[in-house]
Amino acid sequence: MADPGIDQVNLIVTDMEASVAFYRHLGLSIPDTAAAWQGHHRSADGAGIDLDLDSEKFARHWNRGWSGGRAVIGFKVDSRARVDELHAELTGAGYRSQQEPYDAFWGARYAVIEDPDGNPVGIMSPVDPSRRSEDGFL
Repeated sequence: MADPGIDQVNLIVTDMEASVAFYRHLGLSIPDTAAAWQGHHRSADGAGIDLDLDSEKFARHWNRGWSGGRAVIGFKVDSRARVDELHAELTGAGYRSQQEPYDAFWGARYAVIEDPDGNPVGIMSPVDPSRRSEDGFL
């Protein structure tokens, strides 16, 4: 039997339209859907895995034990400069930064922005092994 693979992220949101606007600003394609579903379930196209935005009401329907929770949703970009550019664009649009862009110990340029619900969204460049360093965490 094969090990499980990452296939889908369901992000529970309190304001569907604000969340759709944020992820569209980030560069994802999120098409409109049937009117009855617009406020409860939206799916991003071309995200690499299934990224679904679900309302709290809908989450409680498909996960009766849901009591909230968080995840960091990570996005890869093609360059170190793009991390800084996206961070500037998103903070300039009013989104809160949790982590300013920095050269992370694992060799990538990395930043974290909050979506409209406060969920952390990581933005990471490709890893450059020559930029790895010891961070002193362990």
